Amino acid sequence: MSSLDLRGAADRAELRLDARTLERLDEVERTAAILTWRGRMLNEHVSARVFSALAQQLGRAGIRGDRQARVAAMVAEEWRHADRCAAVVEVLGGEPVVALPSLPPVPEHEDADPLEAVLRNVISVSCLSETVAVALIDAERRSAGPPALQRLLAEILADEVGHARFGWRLLEELAPSLSPTLRERLGDYLVIALDELATHELAHLPARASPSAAAEAIGVCDGHAARRLFFATVQEVIVPGLQASGLPALSAWRAAQATGTWAGAMTCGRPLARAS
Repeated sequence: MSSLDLRGAADRAELRLDARTLERLDEVERTAAILTWRGRMLNEHVSARVFSALAQQLGRAGIRGDRQARVAAMVAEEWRHADRCAAVVEVLGGEPVVALPSLPPVPEHEDADPLEAVLRNVISVSCLSETVAVALIDAERRSAGPPALQRLLAEILADEVGHARFGWRLLEELAPSLSPTLRERLGDYLVIALDELATHELAHLPARASPSAAAEAIGVCDGHAARRLFFATVQEVIVPGLQASGLPALSAWRAAQATGTWAGAMTCGRPLARAS
């Protein structure tokens, strides 16, 4: 099995944490933080693979030029995010090396024509996953303690906002030309996409509090607060945004709740501004 090895990332990022920050963490908290950031390192690396496939799909759908170039740039940004997460692993005393799991191919949606296929993935990746990432990373940035970590998260956040905006703007531009049949088909797909989004996010947001304020300041999130923020983002940002583009997102979200095994985890959250 191959591995992702990003040793030396702390030097590349010129990231340092002062001794007092590290001394506030006991071994359990430090281990939790290392596992958290190593997991993010892997997730960001995988995201680069997804955007690489998306760039090719855009070309097949006839969406080239600046948009295809922008997605290619997103690939490089996700690689850099992986390296930045690896830097945090190193300054916490961990090793930024992880086995690369066997991953399924990025969906080609062979049951759809090239435009519908790429819209499905743009919606799933940018309008859903990246919009959730914006909300969660911004909350983490605001709760981060060390200024160096705040700056690192602000850098990642700026890129993630761009990744979300890409999808929202493309959908907004194409929406007027979508046929009623295509809108209905995308609505059917949204049931699946929203269910998968909730399943994935809740699996990575355990329903437990951060072990301490010191751990939360270094990136070990309060799972309860993060889950509330996730549901608020879907209900107050994603669903209204998709509805505004003429997609039946509200009915799709209700259908996903009716069938998803995660629905019992839903809680109320505060409204958020749309990421666009």
